[in-house]
Amino acid sequence: MNLDVFLSLFSLMLISLAVFVTSKKIGVPYTVLLVIVGSLLIPLSHIEFFSFITSFKLTPELLFFVFLPVLIFESAYNMNIRSVTENIYSIGSLAIIGLLVSTLFIGIGGFYIFDAAGFAVPMLVLLLFGAIISSTDPVAVLALFKEYGAPQRLTLIFEGESLFNDATGFAAFLVILDLITHGYHGYASLFDALMSFSIMLGGGIVFGLFMGFIFARLIELVRGNEHLEITLTLLVAHLTFVLTEVISEHLVIAGHEIRLSSIIATLIASMVIGNFGRYKMSPDIEEYMEKFWSYFAFVTNSLVFILMGLLFADLAIDLNIALLPILLAVATVVVGRALAVYPVLWLLNKTGKERAIPRNWMHLLAWGSLRGSLAVIMVLLIPDDLTVPNWSFSFSVKDFVTAVTIGSIYFTLLVKATTIGKVMHALGIDALTDMEQVGYFKSKAQMYEKSLEKLQDLANDQQITQQQYDTLKQQHENLYQIACLECKQAIGKSPKLTENMLRTYALGVEKEHLKEIFLHGEIEEKTYKKITNMLSIQTERIKRGHEQVKSVDEHFPIDSLEQFVLSISRIAFWRDHRFKAEELYRYYRALNKISGNVVKELSALEQSGLSGVFDDSQALAKIITLYQAFQVNTHGKMLAVIKQNEAMLNALNEAAATQAIAVLQGETLDKLYKNEIITSKLYIMLRNEMGSESQRK
Repeated sequence: MNLDVFLSLFSLMLISLAVFVTSKKIGVPYTVLLVIVGSLLIPLSHIEFFSFITSFKLTPELLFFVFLPVLIFESAYNMNIRSVTENIYSIGSLAIIGLLVSTLFIGIGGFYIFDAAGFAVPMLVLLLFGAIISSTDPVAVLALFKEYGAPQRLTLIFEGESLFNDATGFAAFLVILDLITHGYHGYASLFDALMSFSIMLGGGIVFGLFMGFIFARLIELVRGNEHLEITLTLLVAHLTFVLTEVISEHLVIAGHEIRLSSIIATLIASMVIGNFGRYKMSPDIEEYMEKFWSYFAFVTNSLVFILMGLLFADLAIDLNIALLPILLAVATVVVGRALAVYPVLWLLNKTGKERAIPRNWMHLLAWGSLRGSLAVIMVLLIPDDLTVPNWSFSFSVKDFVTAVTIGSIYFTLLVKATTIGKVMHALGIDALTDMEQVGYFKSKAQMYEKSLEKLQDLANDQQITQQQYDTLKQQHENLYQIACLECKQAIGKSPKLTENMLRTYALGVEKEHLKEIFLHGEIEEKTYKKITNMLSIQTERIKRGHEQVKSVDEHFPIDSLEQFVLSISRIAFWRDHRFKAEELYRYYRALNKISGNVVKELSALEQSGLSGVFDDSQALAKIITLYQAFQVNTHGKMLAVIKQNEAMLNALNEAAATQAIAVLQGETLDKLYKNEIITSKLYIMLRNEMGSESQRK
């Protein structure tokens, strides 16, 4: 590797940063602009001074073993398992059935479409292209969904489909590539292909679960050592991917080679870390992790999309020859995507397995199906010497598939991505719900209320003159009054809307204080997860217009992943995961504390400036009464636990006091060090002393 390669790599990263800034200013999606700029770099490289710009190349190994695990982990880490399981039928239908429908239509339907246009392409080649191009890429479209305000459930379904159909698409690609390589021998080949496809997905899920829980345990063992925790998340992504490939190369059962899906294994392992392992991380690392992986995904996507532009501009087929097959491919892919969405989701709606997916959502799912990095990876994995019977063209199979794939990607990026905002608006998907409208005006009112408080502080500190204060105060008071009036108008005469807004506010208070309790070590990981899951269920109920709780004593089920972990642990290790007396006491105490905080904040709301927004005293009193009932209920249960274990209370209180003091000492020490009041040498000495004292206790 010479210096030109390094110069090319860092120059491309610098160009990507400039493209990112430009995309924000002109309102063009970042990935779209990257591909365009990448295409323009080819003529630039013909100038001798800039000839180094194309020295850094996309290789199958770099894309497959370095870039792809990063992209999978970053997306899967933030996928909430409870939300996924609630929408598993729609996600699974699109990711598996929809992808297979699209692949088969592009292969079989495309065969007749190309033949009618006088471009006879063998069916197996078009099936290979179908497997490559049918998997969707979430990178560009998810950013647009967030920008234009797509509903949360629609965004989740699209992201879930994009993640899981990466695995099914790649498995289908390998199966079809194997058929081309070894030949098609009738039903026996179809049966082998179906078995291989099923084993890839099933085996990948099992191995991914195994790796995810192994690394979650390792993260727990090194908790407190930030560098090791971050390194383990890097390893879980790449090691899972590589080990799956190693197993696939060497695993033979009854004379049959067994392949596992490295993509599905990495996806499942990443979801385990995101939903189970993250609670075992140090608090600072858990908060930092999303930024860390988001940065890596940003760099990876930047390089992939800008190099994609270079790849298209440097096609082996002459563009005059490639234009017709590209246009035919684009038309076939568009129809294939429609067939993968409308019939599949229509049938799902008929079954009633999930909440119905509206027709306008289907339109957006069909139109917003962009393609990206995985398609490029699969194209580069095609052998250069791949041949099929009756291939009569002067260019190779790989050159043909590369041309139609890159052409289809360009169409989705240049046409679909740039029109998604208009399509969403035309379909009414970006319209605010009643709750969102109230939330919008309520947020404005809160902002202006805080502004008035800040102005008062500035005036008291004599940082602004009395005249400036009076002018700014009048201005922000007017804005505040307008926001309150608009909020009242949005609420109208619907007391339920006000009540739901207050309930959402109360749940936010609970989540905030619960996190503090957990970070201070007052509750265990399983208690934190149990209460978090309970609050998430209540939040989802309010969004759907249902009652927050059925009773103050309602039992909430744990999420499916936690249930699975506990079941395996009971079977394999004979562990009893029921709450011990002291854990049960801390659980009820945490519920009691967060309920008390809600009562305080809601009571204070009556005295704040926001009383002009929430002027429904009946709704406010109703929710305060509910949380007071929660307090009484949990306090009674705390007393019941203590009554059965009277000797436990003193020990628990002493342990809680010791933990609170230790947390306070740690926070004080961190503050002294960050403010440069003590040197790093003293900081390390004091930290070590604190650690030694805690071990002695």
